Amino acid sequence: MPTAPSGTGAPPPSPADVRRWRRYLAEERAEAALYTRLAAKRQGEEREILFALAEAEGRHAAHWVGLLGDDVGRPLRPSVRSRLLIRLAGRFGSVFVLALAQRAEARSAYADDEHATAAMAADERIHEEVVRSLAERGRARMSGTFRAAVFGMNDGLVSNLALVLGIGASGVDNATIMLTGIAGLLAGALSMGAGEFVSVRSQRELLEASNPSPTAHTALPDLDVNANELALVYRARGMPESEARAKAEERIATYSGDRSSDRSDARDHEEIGSAWGAALSSFCFFASGAIIPVLPYLFGLTGLAAVVVAAGLVGIALMLTGATVGILSGAAPLSRALRQLAIGWGAAAATYVLGLLFGTTVG
Repeated sequence: MPTAPSGTGAPPPSPADVRRWRRYLAEERAEAALYTRLAAKRQGEEREILFALAEAEGRHAAHWVGLLGDDVGRPLRPSVRSRLLIRLAGRFGSVFVLALAQRAEARSAYADDEHATAAMAADERIHEEVVRSLAERGRARMSGTFRAAVFGMNDGLVSNLALVLGIGASGVDNATIMLTGIAGLLAGALSMGAGEFVSVRSQRELLEASNPSPTAHTALPDLDVNANELALVYRARGMPESEARAKAEERIATYSGDRSSDRSDARDHEEIGSAWGAALSSFCFFASGAIIPVLPYLFGLTGLAAVVVAAGLVGIALMLTGATVGILSGAAPLSRALRQLAIGWGAAAATYVLGLLFGTTVG
């Protein structure tokens, strides 16, 4: 029979309370292990933040141990989700794991549980924001290449499925469908790769053109302190006049001949990503997506069977990519997966109907 925590004088908890507290304890210990494993994959400030999160989860676990008292029993296994996150954190430690951890923190039930302290409920809300910020750093680092990869995969899936089904519905033979699909794969992958390269390179060049001139600082020693034309530079960058004048005076007074104080004015291009990385990712992912609707025809399927298998394989891939984007963006993965599926199948259905109509007209 459940017993009251020693020294509290409170009535003994109900069996339902004990079960719930033990689940909370298992999850808190799992979250502490998760953040500890993620910290082991990080360096510097991120490592310290993750260890601090693990320490906070340890305090929460101690709260439930205190309430349970003699009823703490053998440790329960955490949920399947928590065990999977710990395993992924140990192997990868990626932004994907942080995004999943962010969603887990958002589902905390402490705000509605009278046995959880207000501080614990507040901690969980803040933990969600901390993990969101850590995940955002990772998203920023991978944004250019990841964007190209996702767009490339989805474009390959949808465009080549639509092309293959549209051509197939017109009544041509399998050899023509396969040739069309492979041609669409190569043409699309090359086009996507070239487009991403030009897009990212152009974006970087535009931002580089907005960076301070590398030689402008050499004029500082000769500027008239009273007139101080440097204030105009800061005003042109959007500062109010008084703030611009104060910054300019400080800049001249502390000028030492190097450009270290100008670094804060330079724009960071890292989150744009590499042009070659974006191009290669786009090419490879478009090709990997575009080959899927061709597979049934490569294995000898024909007619309606080939159409159903191609649409089914592409549907699975669309849902996986949609769910992945949803997880990484902190949104519900199922809704994103279904949205991707509806868009892809909608486009393919439209071209399939057009192919049927074209085949009927020609016949």
